[in-house]
Amino acid sequence: MNAENPAWITEQTRSLLAQRGHAWLLSGPAGLGQYELALGLVKAWLCEQPQADAACGQCASCHAIDVRTHADLCVLMPETWMLDLGWPLSEKAQADLDDKKRKPSKEIRIEAMRDAVDFSQRTSARGRGKAVLVYPAEDMNAFTANALLKTLEEPPGDVRFVLASEAAHQLLPTIRSRCLVHTMVWPDASSSLAWLGAQGLEPAQAAVALKAQGGRPQAALHWAQSGQDSAHWAALPQALARGDLQALRDWAPQQLVSAQQQLCHDLMALAVDGQPRFFSAKDLPRGVPLAVLSEWSVRLQAHRRTMDHPFNPGLFIEALIAQAHTALAKSVS
Repeated sequence: MNAENPAWITEQTRSLLAQRGHAWLLSGPAGLGQYELALGLVKAWLCEQPQADAACGQCASCHAIDVRTHADLCVLMPETWMLDLGWPLSEKAQADLDDKKRKPSKEIRIEAMRDAVDFSQRTSARGRGKAVLVYPAEDMNAFTANALLKTLEEPPGDVRFVLASEAAHQLLPTIRSRCLVHTMVWPDASSSLAWLGAQGLEPAQAAVALKAQGGRPQAALHWAQSGQDSAHWAALPQALARGDLQALRDWAPQQLVSAQQQLCHDLMALAVDGQPRFFSAKDLPRGVPLAVLSEWSVRLQAHRRTMDHPFNPGLFIEALIAQAHTALAKSVS
C-alpha cells in the first residue's frame, strides 16, 4: 500500500492501473484527491518496478518525479498552481516572471500546451513511455483545450494522459468523450475521520472540519491547516444574523463568500425539511423564507464571479455581512 496516500486513493489507483486506456479523466468535487490520484497514476506508469496499487517509490524514475525533474513527465497546470506545488515553469515563463513582465497565470496557457504537444511527439527518455498530467483540467482556456483535443484524437503510441478536474462539466464535450471517465470515490465519514486523525487533527476538530467541508477529507485537512477555528465556524450563522462585523473582521472575502454560500445551502435545506450539510442544525437560525434565501443565493453567486476584482476588502466584507444580516433578520430565532 502507498503510505503517502489515504486508503481510498490507493484503492482507486489499484483499480485504474488494472485497466487499459491512453487518457483518463478524474472527475469529482474539490477535496477528494484528484491531484494525488493523478500523480500516483503517472508515477506508477513511469515506475521501473511498479506495484499493483502504486509506484515503488524507490527507483530512479520515482525519485525524478519526487524532485520534479522527470524527463518523461509533462505537468500542465496554471502557473499559480505550479509554483504552489513545486513544479518548475518553462525557462521563458520563469524569465517573464523574474523580470516582472507579468504575473503568474491562473489558467493553463496555450504556450504550455504547445510545449506539451511537442513533448508527446518526442521519444521516451527512459524507455517506459511518457505521461501528461493536466490539473485542474477545467482551467484550460478555449485555445488550450482545442490544442489538447487534437492530441487526444491522434495520440502518439507511447504517451498517456490523465486529466484531473474539479468541474468536469466545464470541459469540452469532445474532450470528455475521448477520455475514460473515473468518478472519484467519496470516502465514508469513519474512514475520513480516521485519516484526519492520522494527520494530527484532534477528534472534535476533525469532525467540525469534515462537516464544514461537506464530507471531503482533503478539503477538511486544508481547512483545518489554514487556521480555521471550530468555535468560530459554529458561531458564524448567528454572527451573520446579528450583522456582527467585529466577529468577522479577520475573514478574507473569498472565505466569507464561500462560507455564506454553505450557510445559505443549509438554510435552504432546512426550509424544505432537509438536513444541513455544512453546519450543525442547532447553530442555524430558523424560519428564513425560501424566497429570501433564493435571492441571497443569487447575490452570492454574483459575488463569487467578481472576487478577483480589486475591491477594497474591508468594504466588500461590510457589504457581504450587511446582505447576510438583511436575509437572516427574517428568521424566527
